[in-house]
Amino acid sequence: MAFELRILRVGYALLDKGLVPDILIRLAIRWLCSQRIREIDHGSFETNYSAKMRWIEEVRARDSIADLTKKANEQHYEVPTNFILSCLGPYAKYSSCLYPTGKESLEEAEVLMLESYCVKAQLEDGMELLDLGCGWGSLALYLAQKYPGSKITGLSNSRTQKEYIESAARWRGLHNINIVTADINDFDFSEGNQFDRILSIEMFEHMKNYKTLLSKITSWMRPEGLLFVHIFCHRSMPYHFAGDDGWMATHFFSGGTMPSHDLLLYFQDDVTLLRSWYVNGRHYARTCEDWLVRQDANAATAIRYLERDASEKGVGAEEGRKVFYRFRVFYMACAELFAMRGGEEYGVGHYLFKKRV
Repeated sequence: MAFELRILRVGYALLDKGLVPDILIRLAIRWLCSQRIREIDHGSFETNYSAKMRWIEEVRARDSIADLTKKANEQHYEVPTNFILSCLGPYAKYSSCLYPTGKESLEEAEVLMLESYCVKAQLEDGMELLDLGCGWGSLALYLAQKYPGSKITGLSNSRTQKEYIESAARWRGLHNINIVTADINDFDFSEGNQFDRILSIEMFEHMKNYKTLLSKITSWMRPEGLLFVHIFCHRSMPYHFAGDDGWMATHFFSGGTMPSHDLLLYFQDDVTLLRSWYVNGRHYARTCEDWLVRQDANAATAIRYLERDASEKGVGAEEGRKVFYRFRVFYMACAELFAMRGGEEYGVGHYLFKKRV
C-alpha cells in the first residue's frame, strides 16, 4: 500500500506540471469511470434500490444543507475571474450547454440551453426571478436582458462572482439585477421577499439535505410560483464525493454529490413535480471539450493570471501553474464521464416543481 501511495503521489505531481500526455490521462479517466460504475452497482435492482433508500435516509437526517461551502469557493468559484472567463464561452456559462445538431459553437450552445430554461420554466416579462447559485451570472444577466420588466436576483456563495456580475451588468447597461453573497446554510430572504420563479443551475450538486433545502426554497416562492432545477446526474444511483475519494473529490468536488436522475422525486415534502426531462450526457461532454480548447488557446495569458493570483496570496507562482493543469484534467475528466455509453450513463436532469400549498 505504501508503494502504491508513492506511485500515486508521483503521478499527481506529474499531472500538476502538465507532463502526462492527454491520451494517457484520458485512458486513466476511462478506467476510473468504469471502476466507479462497478462500485455503485450492487448486483441487482433490489440491492441497488435498497442502497439508494439508505443513502436518501442518511441525507434527510443531516444537520446542514451543504458541506464544505468554503471549499467550493477555493476549488471553483473564487479562482481568478479572468482565468475562468478565458475557458468559458461569452456568457460565462459554467454548466452544460446544448448542441442539438452537434455543429453549434460554444456561444450558440450557451444560448440554446439558456433559452430552454426560459421555455421550461415558463418565464414571462414582469416576473420576479431568483437565480439560485448564479455562478458568473450567465443566467441572471441573460434574464435581465431578455426580460427588462423583470427584477432579477442572483444568490452566490462567492464574493468575486458578485463583483464580476455587477461589473458585467453595468457594462451592459442592466439595472434590473441584484446579486446577494451568502451561504445557503444560514441565509434567508427577508419576510415578504418572494419570487414568481426560482431557477437553480448546477447548485444542488453541492447540497446534501434536500428536504431542508427545498423547504427553504419554497418559503421564498409565491403560492403560484415555480421552481426549475438543472442538475448533472447519474441515470440511477446517487453517491457522495468523499474527501478521501480520489483526485476529483480532493481538488474539485469536496463535499459534493452526484445525484441520480430521480433523486429529487424523493424530497417532495414541500414541492410537487410537474415535469422532468433528461438531456443526454454528450451535450455536457461537448461543453467540456469546448472549454478545454479555449483554455489551451488562451494558455499563456491564463497562466499569467493564475501565477499572479498565487503570488498575491503568498503561495508562489508554481501553485498557480498547478491550477491551470488541474483544470485541464478536470475538463477532460468531465468530458469522458459524460460521454460514457453514448451519454446514457451520466447526463443532465431538468425539473419543474410547483409549491405544495
